[in-house]
Parts: sequence; structure tokens; C-alpha cells
Amino acid sequence: MKTIRCAIYTRKSSDEGLEQDFNSLDAQREACSAYVLSQASEGWKLLPDHYDDGGLSGGTLERPALQRLLGDVREGRIDIIVVYKVDRLTRSLLDFARLVEAFDASDTSFVSVTQSFNTTTSMGRPTLNMLLSFAQFEREVTAERIRDKIAASKAKDMWMGGTPPLGYQPDGRSLAIVGDHASLIRDIYDRYRRLGNVRLVADSLVGDGISTPRRVNGKGRAFGGVAFTRGQLYTILKNPIYAGMIPHRDKVYPGNHAAIIDRDLWDAVQVQLADNVKGQRRTREANASLLAGLLVEPGGNPLIPVHTTSDNRRYRYYVSKSSHHGTAVPSTNALRLPAREIESVVKQELASLLADPFSLITRCGIEMAPVILEQITIGCEQLSIDIRRGRNARLKALLHRIIVHPDRLDLVLSPAGLIDILSIGEAEDVPNEVVFKSNVRLTRSGRAVRLVHDNGQPRIDNADATMIGLLVKGRRWWAELAKGELDVAKLARRENVNPSYLTRIARLALLSPKVTEAILAGKTRAGIDARSALAIAARSADWHEQATGFLPVSTS
Repeated sequence: MKTIRCAIYTRKSSDEGLEQDFNSLDAQREACSAYVLSQASEGWKLLPDHYDDGGLSGGTLERPALQRLLGDVREGRIDIIVVYKVDRLTRSLLDFARLVEAFDASDTSFVSVTQSFNTTTSMGRPTLNMLLSFAQFEREVTAERIRDKIAASKAKDMWMGGTPPLGYQPDGRSLAIVGDHASLIRDIYDRYRRLGNVRLVADSLVGDGISTPRRVNGKGRAFGGVAFTRGQLYTILKNPIYAGMIPHRDKVYPGNHAAIIDRDLWDAVQVQLADNVKGQRRTREANASLLAGLLVEPGGNPLIPVHTTSDNRRYRYYVSKSSHHGTAVPSTNALRLPAREIESVVKQELASLLADPFSLITRCGIEMAPVILEQITIGCEQLSIDIRRGRNARLKALLHRIIVHPDRLDLVLSPAGLIDILSIGEAEDVPNEVVFKSNVRLTRSGRAVRLVHDNGQPRIDNADATMIGLLVKGRRWWAELAKGELDVAKLARRENVNPSYLTRIARLALLSPKVTEAILAGKTRAGIDARSALAIAARSADWHEQATGFLPVSTS
């Protein structure tokens, strides 16, 4: 008699009672084990592996034990899944459809020991759908009741649990101030009012050796003791709990806990945060082409922004104005630069210059008094942030133009503009412009021209997701073939792909470690894509030849 391998899956929505010696998961497993034993005459055999999800909702498939179970199903290790009730598997009709599809693909079925139905009959599937509909309905009604109770409690100034924000600790249905932590919160608000930038606040905290206090959450897990991130600081600065209020969704209610921050200070910080965000959004919307009006060819012919659309995706370029408008003789040398790439290069070059304020000021011929060194440093850092955010007005105040040469970019800066941005005096006795040369060259790729280092490496490291996906797939398939249990034809049939395709992808596992690292880091030679990678891998397994084909000149 054929052995039918059975796996039991159990789940409980809450973690209440799971610490007991015999809990709900144990009860479910015991009932399922008895059912499997009753079918021993049919060849049913219980697998020893446990698939138990405690304290996890049935409204999602992202459960560790369930994902492990699905993995074993895909590997063909399970014939029947046994559950106590169907809703233990899922409480979502959509998720159930996905599970059934996965089960059918692996010839796996499932059984509910307390609900008798046959899914092979015309009445069985509607019966199952009705059971799941009521299970989903029950979950959604329960969730609504909990949400309504939380909303009503918060409207009555009550703290409804969870990890309290830094500066407070739970005190029944309220919050009590933790003195040391509250002082840190006040310091963060004061720093933001003074510096006006969350990134500068984070850097100043790191510079002063201040990190997040160590705390323990409700489940006894320790956290903290690390540097403040910008995300954490934004959350602290926007949290109305610090001003004595209780938030719930888009509403805020008066709280019955003591405030750490005065309401006036908290309101001022919200206005400051809103102004920064609004300014960023307006600039991005109004200036999709950051370098419009700045890019020129060596002869003075400007490059203008254009775009094209393909498959509902928008691609931006900067092209030679004369060739675009047909005022010049058609030429293969007409420039067509990918906008994202040239904009990223200019941002990086300016950030590099602004990272060394003293050298920048000196090269611009600006006299600097020692007393304003700190002001210049902070101003250059803020200017660098503004440029990275795409604030066109500040960029154009700093740059006169950008000259695109075949072997370099010339950034023509305005010393007077820099003085005005940093507010460090009058623009007297300074040159009209200063040229900073960026050591990149142009290389043609199809109709477009790309920017690369002299060794052929792309100027902007940009890992190809398609190539990485093929690399991972190739290593996985090669590992399967190396076991000796499957040949190419059987593995291709299991993976539902052509044997020739599987062979070509599996050869990527033979790439050298140096080439593999370059693909993962996006540092291959310009022009290398998934198609050319497969061709090179098929042509040679010699690491030196692979390096010649994949890597920039200096690293091969």
C-alpha cells in the first residue's frame, strides 16, 4: 500500500495561554493526530515535523510555520495537510485560493478533522467557500469591535497599551514621565528649533555621543543603545503625545498624562516640519528636469530636456537642441544623455565639493574669517541636502553652466552665488566663475550616451535587478543538479522551463567570485546586461576571460 505522508498545521490568533504545558496548539495537534491514526489502514502516516504558528492572525499568509509548510509542499514532501478547522489554515478567501493553487500544483490535498466536506463534488466547493466566508466575516467583525473600542477609549483620554514613546512609561491607563528620557526629548526639540534640519540633529547627537536609551518592551525584549536615525527623530518631533495629547488615526484627543513639551514649542516645530516638506514637494513637482538651462556642449549649443514614454513608463533625456529641432546636419555624435544619470553625477560632484567647505571657499577666491567657519560648514551641508533633494533654484544660484566634454564634465560655479547662499558677506573681489573638472567620459550605448569612469565602469553604481535574479536562480539550479538526484530534463520539467534555458542560467553559477561581486554591486563594465551576461558565461568558464568580458579595465 502506498504511504500517504501527512503534516499537521496548527494556529492560534493570540499568544494568550501558549505558555501552558498543554495549550490550544497541543489540543489541535492531538485531535489531528488521532484522525491520522484512524486512517492508518489507508496508508496515512504522520510526519514528525511540527508546523505551529502561535499568536498569528489567519488574515495573512506571512506566518513562519505556514511558509515552511508551503516550502515542503513545493519540494514534494507532503501528500496531505491536516488541520483542526479550515479557518486554522486561513480566514481569507483570496489567500485560500492561493493556497489551493499551490496545493494543486504539488498534488497535495488537505483535510479538516472537524468539518466534513468533499471538494471533488459540485456541492463540496461551495460548502467550503461558505465556511471560509463566515470565517472571514468573523475575523473582520472582531477587528471592527477592537478598533471601535480603542477609538472610544482614546477619546476618553486613555492610553491603550503598546510600547510607550521614549520619555514615558505605562501607568495603568495613562503614562508617567521618565525624567532622564524626558530631558533627552526636550533636547531633541531644542536642537531641531536651532538647526532646522533633522539630519543635522542626528549628526549633532552622534557628535555628542548621545544614543537611544536602552529599554525593554512588553514582551521582555531589550532594544535601544544605538544612534538615532532620521526616521526616529521625525517620529519624535511629530508625536502629539509629547504635548499631552492622544492620537488616533487622523484625530487627536486631550490626554490625561503630563506633557513633556510645551504646546507652543510643539506647534512651532510642526510648522517648521511642514514648511520643509512643502518646499521639497513644490520644487520636485515644478522642476522635473533639474539641469534644464545649465547643460551645454563645448561649442555653446545647449542641451534641452525631452522625454519619451514606453509601456506606461516615462524616460527623460537631455539632447542637443540643434539636432532635436533639426537646425543642424544630422550626426551620430549628437548628444542624448539619460537625465537621471547626468543629474546623479552632478549631484555627487557638488556634494563632494561641498563636503570640503574650506577647500571650496579657497578655490573660489573667497576670503573667510575664522569666526564664520562653523556657519560655512553648516551652510554647505544644508546646501548639499537641498541639491540632493532637487531644489532647482539653489542649484542654479550656485552653477552658471555645465559643459559636457567627451572626456569630462566642467562644472562652472558662481562664487558670488555661493556667497549669497551662505550669507557670508558681499561678493567683492571674487572671480565671476570658477571651473571644477569632473573626471568622467562619455561612451555611446545605442542612441544614448552614458557617463563612465576612464576604466569603463559606470559613473553611477546601479545593480541590474534582472541580472541579480538570474544569478540567484542559476546558483539554485546548479545546487540542485549537483546533488545528483535530478538531471537537466527532470529539473526543467519541475521548474516548468525549457531545458536549454535552464542550462544557460545554471552556467551563471560558474562565474568567478570577482565577477559575481561586481554584478551584485552594479560595478560591471558599461553595457553589460542579462543577455550579454548569459552569452559571456556560455562562452567561457575561465575566470580571466570572464573578468575581461565583465569588469572595467582596471579591475580585471
